[in-house]
Amino acid sequence: MENIKNSGRAVHFKEARVNRLFEIVEDYTELIADIRERQGYVHICDIAREMGVSHVSVLRTIKRLVRDGLLAKKAPRCIELTQRGREMAIFSKKKHLILTEFLLHLGIPEHIVATDVEGIEHHISSTTLEAIATHMQKQFGV
Repeated sequence: MENIKNSGRAVHFKEARVNRLFEIVEDYTELIADIRERQGYVHICDIAREMGVSHVSVLRTIKRLVRDGLLAKKAPRCIELTQRGREMAIFSKKKHLILTEFLLHLGIPEHIVATDVEGIEHHISSTTLEAIATHMQKQFGV
């Protein structure tokens, strides 16, 4: 009997679990970059409002992101992405935009695309994302 830890399926499940750990990190960095671009600064209350979560939830996550080197506190209530955080936000935004365009080109309604992309973007591999981007470029010039 094949060792369960080394089975082909186990590898895929493990990768999916790792991806789930990065979902919140990607969502936060992308949102923080968007808010910063839109209004020039980011407060914790801005994140809580846009994510629809409590102020306390945001504070806990922000603390973890500062610890992990993705955010820096610039003022008592203001936060800023570090270089590493900006890179993650840029990559998250790229995934978001490619997937949004792809699903819209398939004729999926915008309100469904908005929800679907929030899940798909965290679980898609770079290989698949690049294949979609290449296909979109060839087919639609996008």
